[in-house]
Amino acid sequence: ADMDKSKKGSKEDRKGVFVTNQPRSPISEAFRSIRTNLEFYNIDQTLQVLVISSSEPEVGKTTIAANLAVTLAQGENRVLLLDADMRRPNVHKLLEISNRIGLSDLVRGKMSLQEVTQISKNIKNLHVITSGSLPPNPADLIASQKMKSIIETLRERYDIVLIDTPPAVVSDAQVLSTKSDGVIFVLRPGKTRSIAVKTPLEEFYRVGAKVIGVVMNR
Repeated sequence: ADMDKSKKGSKEDRKGVFVTNQPRSPISEAFRSIRTNLEFYNIDQTLQVLVISSSEPEVGKTTIAANLAVTLAQGENRVLLLDADMRRPNVHKLLEISNRIGLSDLVRGKMSLQEVTQISKNIKNLHVITSGSLPPNPADLIASQKMKSIIETLRERYDIVLIDTPPAVVSDAQVLSTKSDGVIFVLRPGKTRSIAVKTPLEEFYRVGAKVIGVVMNR
């Protein structure tokens, strides 16, 4: 699927989330196919909390996370999209929403879950928590007991929680994967080198995370 926003199409087409703007396109159909695959996987094993990761930046990880969140919400699931990338967050940019407060405020106990959760105006069943202001110690916040309890609370409130993480070159994705039911790994054919994928995948397996599949973007 070609998710390159620099290609042809009006400015409005390129804004926001692709599956909302172009629901009948082949790309939107590809996301519905991913949703179906997850539903089949879910028959035998619970896939409620999913980490979306990659081995490097600029492969469209956040685009995949946001479009998948919308597609799952359209399937009548109550979905929470969480931007746990407190280094280079992009969910708020893609969805064109405020990032004044978010996860960093929640983990530090400055705000409540209700205060930092934004409800999508356009997509029924989709809620979003952005990253919030960038902290000096993102790895510590991600690994904290508070973060673990936040994810457990989200499990109780939502059918599906999608967590957008930094690329797996930092430890955040691996730490979050241990609190999740599975990892979706995003690659960009022709750009992502196999050697760059091998190490993070080995790390996921080492910590006991379950990599349930790969999404080939662009």
